[in-house]
Amino acid sequence: MLEANGSRSTREGDGCSSVSVAFPITMMITGMVGNSLALALVYSSYRSKANRRKRSFLLCIGSLALTDLFGQLLTSPIVISVYRAGLKWERVDPTGRLCAFFGVCMTMFGLCPLFLASAMAVERTLAITSPHWYANHMKTSVTKLALAAISCLVLLFALLPVAGVGQYTLQWPGTWCFISTGESSVPGNAFFSVTFALLGILSLSVTFCCNAVTIKALLSRCRAKPGSSQAARQWERLTVETVIQLMGIMCVLVVCWSPLLILMLKMISTQMSSHHCKPSAVTALPSRDVQVDCNFFLIAIRMASLNQILDPWVYLLLREILLRKFCQMASAVSNCSLDGQRETQTALNALNKQDIHTNVIEKE
Repeated sequence: MLEANGSRSTREGDGCSSVSVAFPITMMITGMVGNSLALALVYSSYRSKANRRKRSFLLCIGSLALTDLFGQLLTSPIVISVYRAGLKWERVDPTGRLCAFFGVCMTMFGLCPLFLASAMAVERTLAITSPHWYANHMKTSVTKLALAAISCLVLLFALLPVAGVGQYTLQWPGTWCFISTGESSVPGNAFFSVTFALLGILSLSVTFCCNAVTIKALLSRCRAKPGSSQAARQWERLTVETVIQLMGIMCVLVVCWSPLLILMLKMISTQMSSHHCKPSAVTALPSRDVQVDCNFFLIAIRMASLNQILDPWVYLLLREILLRKFCQMASAVSNCSLDGQRETQTALNALNKQDIHTNVIEKE
């Protein structure tokens, strides 16, 4: 979803200007490197016997990285080709079929990360608030089935315009295709575009609520002063680490996607579409208000595109350093005793030890 990152502002003749093609290429390379590293890290952790209880969560993280990587691979080359064609989409796609494919990819790889983040939030909430039920019922086979169901349902939804419900159109400044927000004459277009925005907002809400419940449960455990056994320390380390990762991903999702989803609802209500940003032979340049909305829409798309790049780096970087800081802050907020803080520090000091006791985890 790097398609919107390569153009901005206005230019004489067509109402927009473009930055160098090096910009989308750099974004593509950064996203591919980050997601590839995340996949390698997830694969290594998944094969480790010490992480048996985290395999469902690791499957979700791996699916998120794989989805973002495919999003980069399927859309970025098209954007680069449009740049090489002088920003003339019709030179790359004379039949218009590529625009529909591009729109399907945008919808598919836009909604999937949102739903995967929600799935991770629900999974961690169950693991922390209902550990015994989680241990008995949440198997990796269930996680795989849920992930497959999410992918299939989102793909079916993304294919609705191909079946005649809704429409994908070329968006300003002509380097990408996405859901049309202003074509009321197209059958089912309002339903499709509104549903996309509402599904995204619902996913963000579920992620936020589940992470809030998880953090509350974690702080309650800290106040309860758990025992100093190795099992208690191991449970604390694993849960705090995954909660921080989830919170980081949640923040990235909210910052990246909220502007686009809210702006889409606004454009739908005013029946405005991105193609209104283009000047025509009949009309001069769009009004100032329309240009402002077009610029905001382009910025919102860029921010949504950043999600694919930031997700793996959140998973890779929010580990030891931020984990220690978070635990210190959680201890201060929850007014843990000095002994409790020492126990937390002891658990954190074991972060880099590879000989984690598998039998201790299984007993937990």
